[in-house]
Amino acid sequence: MEFFDAARLTELLAWPELIDSISDILHEPVAESPERHVHPVAADGSDDDMLLLMPAWIPGQAIGVKMVTFFASNTERGLANINASYVLMDGKTGVPLAVMDGEELGSRRTMAASALAARSLARTDARRLLVVGTGQLSPFAVAAHCAVRSITHVEVWGRDEAKAADVVRHVAALGIEATTSADLDASVAGADIISSVTSAGSPLIKGDLLQPGTHLDLVGSFKADMRESDDECARRATVFVDTFEGASLSGDISQPLEVGILSPADLVVDLKALATGAHPGRVTEAEITMYKSAGFALEDLAAARLAYRLAAAESTR
Repeated sequence: MEFFDAARLTELLAWPELIDSISDILHEPVAESPERHVHPVAADGSDDDMLLLMPAWIPGQAIGVKMVTFFASNTERGLANINASYVLMDGKTGVPLAVMDGEELGSRRTMAASALAARSLARTDARRLLVVGTGQLSPFAVAAHCAVRSITHVEVWGRDEAKAADVVRHVAALGIEATTSADLDASVAGADIISSVTSAGSPLIKGDLLQPGTHLDLVGSFKADMRESDDECARRATVFVDTFEGASLSGDISQPLEVGILSPADLVVDLKALATGAHPGRVTEAEITMYKSAGFALEDLAAARLAYRLAAAESTR
């Protein structure tokens, strides 16, 4: 059994190939991805700590399970809130093939899925990207969106300007120039693509500031009490989701549904429909599009299969 650490996954999972691999797995008619298992594992009396299990498989080809822990108090300990590992198994025998760093795998597939959605939803002439948030996903958000659009101006906003500057330095090492934003509202009003990757509990992005043609990529929230966008975003935008079940758990979707700003009928297009061409995505240049992702296990399986296949090809050269 092989082990793929974060550095090895970085070498193997280039953005164009990873984005295409997620698109490819969504074309698989027999691929299965049950709803994630979420188990409270209250530590130190906290109700927020949890264990998530995310299985997926393609019969006869591959099986994979991601195991994720979320401990909110880890910030105070100087540790990451989210920790994850991934096990890839042979689809014919069930024999384990590899254990992979789940955080690197998860971060890359999350933003690759957003980039896949943006291929259909962001204007082809989008040039200005705003990333909201300074956590572990932020550099991935910059790199992934730059892989699908010819971005010429990148801004990074965070509550802590020093952390935003760290993200800017990180992406500079990837060859991408960026600047920090000192005024979120002004940056929202000036962006063509906004990718929000925060754990905010109340909205940061104001819908009345969105300009015609903006694409809003909402990644961070995954529970009903987490929210990155306000009601006006949902009211003005055409709403797309990665999966109906997962995205509906997020406050960005569940709260507008509760008050009637959105109806279930508004959530008509998922990532599979975009990837397979069942829906064209953006219809007009002036349309405001909103994509809400919560993540699903087929994305992880696509990334893990790609890494394992490319590593095997390298070993035979």
